[in-house]
Parts: sequence; C-alpha cells; structure tokens
Amino acid sequence: MSRTQGTSGKGKPSARGQQNGNGRSASRGGASSHKKSIARGNAPIRNVNPPSKKQASNPDEIRLNKYVANSGMCSRREADVHIATGLVTVNGKVITEMGYKVKLDDEVRYDGARINPEKKAYVLLNKPKGFATTTSEGKGRTVMDLVANATSSRIKPIGRLGRNSKGLLLFTNDDVIAAKFTNSKNGVPRLFQIELDKNLKLEDLKAIQAGFKVEGKLIAVEEISYIDGEPKNQIGLKIKNIGNTLIRTIFDHFKYEIISLDCVAIGPLTKKDIPRGHWKHLTEQELNNLKML
Repeated sequence: MSRTQGTSGKGKPSARGQQNGNGRSASRGGASSHKKSIARGNAPIRNVNPPSKKQASNPDEIRLNKYVANSGMCSRREADVHIATGLVTVNGKVITEMGYKVKLDDEVRYDGARINPEKKAYVLLNKPKGFATTTSEGKGRTVMDLVANATSSRIKPIGRLGRNSKGLLLFTNDDVIAAKFTNSKNGVPRLFQIELDKNLKLEDLKAIQAGFKVEGKLIAVEEISYIDGEPKNQIGLKIKNIGNTLIRTIFDHFKYEIISLDCVAIGPLTKKDIPRGHWKHLTEQELNNLKML
C-alpha cells in the first residue's frame, strides 16, 4: 500500500501530504507534524499576562490580632472580638479593621494599656566605664553593645549611668516594670557608692540627708552615709531618681567633685555573681521581688 496520503478533491492539496523526491511523505506521523506546526508559529495559545506573583510579606509588619495575642492578653480569636469592639488603638487611633497590619515599633494599646508582642525580657548588666547609656547609634561604645546577645527582644535601659560611671543597669521591654522606676510617688531605690575629691564634711552630709533646695526645687535622698572602714570621701547614697544627673547636682551644690560613681544595688538586685562588663537574666524570684516594690 502506498505511503502517500491522498488529497482532497477540493482546494489545494495539503502540504502535509506531499511527497518528496524519493516518493516518501514529507510527514512521518502526527508527532512530527505537531512539532513542525509549533515551529511555524502554530503553538497553543498561552496567557501573555500571567497572574503576578503574590507580594512577599513585610517582616517588619504583623497582623493586629496576632500582635495582641502575642502580647499574652488573649487568644487571636478573642483579639478579633476586642478589635471589632474598639478596645485596641494603634498610635492613638481606634482600629476595628480585620487584617489590619502594624509595625513592631507602633504604639499599640489594649483597653488603654500599652502592649508588646515580644517575649518579656529582664537583663541586669554590671556596666564598666567607657560606655554611654543610650540606644542611639553613632555615640561610640554604648551599653547596647554589651547586651547585644542577651535576647532577641527589643530591650532598653531603665534610667542611665554616665559614660564614666559604672554599676548595675536594668534592661527590659516590660513597660509595667519600667513604670515602677518613673513613678514619682514610689519609684525604685538605687544604692550608689561614690568617691569624692575630698572628705565630705559632716554638716554637708546632714544637709543632704535633710533635703535642700536648688533653684527653688527640693532635692531629697533616701539615705546618705559614710562607708564603714573607708575614708570620709567614700559615700553611700540611696535615691529613687533613675538618672545620675541629680547626684552630680547634689555634690556640685556643696562644691565636691565626683571621682567615681558605682551603682551597687537596684532595689533587691545586687552585683553578686555579675563580673564587670557581664550581664544576667533575672531569675523568677528576683523579678517577683522587683514587682512587689
């Protein structure tokens, strides 16, 4: 039987069925014919505008209900209810939109109280000299360099110690604990060991203990005393103010220069087992003791 395909009686014969010079058909079957068809531009029609890929999520953003749930206030399902009823604000604005996304540094409040989606962290540093107490960059060596590997939570120092001061400094992302230090009524006492350029006169010590005014503002301390067995220029001072500016104000007023300043205790927390330049996480008992102040 001839391998030559027949032609239709109407119209031009199909090129697919024409013979070559050897009497063989130019096409050897459907598969080859299909390949030639595609080569001539008869490929199946494809979508020239494929759907765009889904945009990658921003790692700096998080859904509001997850933010609330991660703070430990409630479950994510319950968070949806609280959001819908207007209990959640973002940067001072009530948000009721489901799926709303916030940035990690936004101020989110639940029922008026600020919340944080990160795990609570409490890091106690024994600060050496030469490090600034700041979270700002471009300030040279800072205390944040010393606690960089302590936690993935975004902690910050409570209060400050001058670059040339040393001693205990507490870091946390817990606003409730931080507020204890700034509470003007209660506060948290800190104990300092101070070396002066000369012996502190007894009358000046008594005046500081009694309280005095600088530019009309009352300056008061919790306690002040000489340190047993040390020269009279070695002073113990307990205050609730969280900065060390007040300490310098006190001794400047009485014409003394501070040679060194060392924070040796913060409330019930001490430097025990924390070498200079090192840090530790608070134990559960230490945290409970701090919360009870």
